[in-house]
Amino acid sequence: MRVLGIETSCDETCVAIYDDNIGLLTNEIYSQTELHSYYGGVVPELASRDHVQKIIPLISSSLKKAKLEPYQLDGIAYTAGPGLVGSLLVGVTVGRTLAFSWNIPAVPVHHMEGHIMSPMLEHNNLTFPFLALLISGGHTQLVSVNGIGSYKIIGESLDDAAGEAFDKIARLLGIKYPGGATLSKIAKNGKKNRFIFPRPMINDDSLNFSFSGLKTFAANTINKNNKDDQTISDIARAFEDAIIETLLIKCRRALKQTGLKKLVLAGGVSANCTLRNRMSDMITEIKGEIFYSIPELCTDNAAMIAYVGMLRINTDNCKELSITVYPRWSLTELSSI
Repeated sequence: MRVLGIETSCDETCVAIYDDNIGLLTNEIYSQTELHSYYGGVVPELASRDHVQKIIPLISSSLKKAKLEPYQLDGIAYTAGPGLVGSLLVGVTVGRTLAFSWNIPAVPVHHMEGHIMSPMLEHNNLTFPFLALLISGGHTQLVSVNGIGSYKIIGESLDDAAGEAFDKIARLLGIKYPGGATLSKIAKNGKKNRFIFPRPMINDDSLNFSFSGLKTFAANTINKNNKDDQTISDIARAFEDAIIETLLIKCRRALKQTGLKKLVLAGGVSANCTLRNRMSDMITEIKGEIFYSIPELCTDNAAMIAYVGMLRINTDNCKELSITVYPRWSLTELSSI
């Protein structure tokens, strides 16, 4: 079975083709970073317009690279939510239209379900159940995963997501958008414990997160100190240490409370090397297993959408023609298979 995946939930236009016998055939990603960096963040209207311009050329390029014709595809999977409504509408409209034209099914896919399942593109030994830590610009969630569509959110951010907090503090440090990944690189040159930031909500039994107070503490520290290179590195180090230690404490607590021994890291922030190393050390201590994707499959991509679409192609209503998107869409609303 071959499924073409389309991902346009935010500011990347992505197309991929997945073959259940061979694996990933193509994975095309066009980033709008340069377009939005001038504004310091994603401008929804500009994002949707750019998707319109790039989506068809990327689909043509993917088919050409995979040496496939449309009649050789068995289905199309597209991100239906959550995300920016205008961006989602581009992917949904193109996906539904092509599926109708080519007489193949079209499958709506939940963006975060794609992230949860993305390590399965590389790890055949990842089996249910497991705990997933979803960490991205829009989400910070701890999810107990019992199967495809069988999700229980046991902890989530009450305000800013971890990735959003990284980007906001990076901007205050003068780092060009998107700054989270650059902040982490700069943090490697920082002096440990020159600045010590709070670890929010770690002294209770809750599995929820809150990063707005930490963000404010970091902003006040930035305003009180000169922005020389070493100070910027030291603040970046303190901020990253606080975020990672908070995530680590919550994950350890969640694994203990659920009795699960397998941990999946997913979402853009899961590409952070320091986070991966600290989580791997923790998992080794409790004699568990950890799974995460290669960096290019951590950020938004269509490979994960095509993979989930393949899993769901015979279970969802794939023949309807409605153009429907879900800008806000909880994982718990999905059907299990």
